[in-house]
Amino acid sequence: MSLLLDSFWRALAYLLMPRVIGLSLLPLLIAGGASFALGWFFWESTLASVRATLESWSLVEPLLKWIDAGLGPNFRVALAALIVVALAVPVVVVASLMLVALLMTPAIVSLVAERRFAQLERKRGAAFWQGALWGLGCTALALVASFVTMPLWLIPGVVLIVPPLIWGWLTTRVMAFDVLAEHASREERRSLMGLHGWQLLLIGIVTGFLGAAPSMIWAISAMTLVFAPLLMAASVWLYTLVFAFSALWFTHYLLAALQMQRASAAAAMVVEVEPPTASPDMRNAPHLPDAAP
Repeated sequence: MSLLLDSFWRALAYLLMPRVIGLSLLPLLIAGGASFALGWFFWESTLASVRATLESWSLVEPLLKWIDAGLGPNFRVALAALIVVALAVPVVVVASLMLVALLMTPAIVSLVAERRFAQLERKRGAAFWQGALWGLGCTALALVASFVTMPLWLIPGVVLIVPPLIWGWLTTRVMAFDVLAEHASREERRSLMGLHGWQLLLIGIVTGFLGAAPSMIWAISAMTLVFAPLLMAASVWLYTLVFAFSALWFTHYLLAALQMQRASAAAAMVVEVEPPTASPDMRNAPHLPDAAP
């Protein structure tokens, strides 16, 4: 637990470094710019399409009439916006995570290694393409889980629990692999991810819940249609900072754990190869001839 807290505070301090803030601008320019452009050009037309689709479904029409009677006809606009946001959030979260993993995590690992673990050997246990395939596989599973559980998000309170758990699991799988790819061997990576499984999952879940804050901005953007594209871009930057903090936390934790694991392995090896020392009584005992065969 001490390692968990120590790596947390170190990650928080590193997040405020100008170099890390500068690294977060590139994912922001890519994902934030794409979100702003898509929102600016397609937001209103997408809302109109969703409203038309809802009104064309005969099974949904009684529900819409009941909503109009209870909450007013303007709630249809908000309902359509909430549906668009619910479909867009998983895509934006995954895009932000992938961009941080590809563009920021290697630089973050190098920064932390230079400042804290300069003597830690780099065994390069995974190539870039292996990390990319691992990330794509985990992302596909997370997206499937998101869309399968999406109907449950309409239940009050569930939306605050299930999505952060999914994103926390995805963050753990992607970040832990990428952080250890450069320094750990394949066997060391598997050993660390097994021995520290619940600690790594806890880091991922905490950052997953931190990622719920940008989702609140998405909800606000759904209600304020005029500022929706701008708020989308702002939420992407918050996602980027959350995942950057996650990368820093995983890096500080895993590199420290790797260093301790190697130190323990080296100490155990020294104990095994060191010959036993004879006691003084044995050294002074008379030499007896070997027994006859």
